[in-house]
Amino acid sequence: MNEESRKERDILMVMRKVLASVIKDTTPEFKTMKHPLSANTIEDIRQCLRLIAAREMELADAAGEARQRPYFKDEKREAEVIPISKIGGLNKDAPED
Repeated sequence: MNEESRKERDILMVMRKVLASVIKDTTPEFKTMKHPLSANTIEDIRQCLRLIAAREMELADAAGEARQRPYFKDEKREAEVIPISKIGGLNKDAPED
């Protein structure tokens, strides 16, 4: 990846974080409250986030990187890390046969 594409990815990441912060800060605490942003502004923010995501994917494809996909904290990952101490035969407390 060259310096120019790295800089562009950094800019896109900052823009995405700023837009997410604006959304977080302006979202009313209760759904019954009126949103301070207009419907057009909300849709414009959505469009910006879509464009940012699309460009990030283009840059990742051009760099030959694997696609990253978001996941939930409670979502089980494909690979599970098992501590060495849990592997059979390595536990010092286990009685030897």
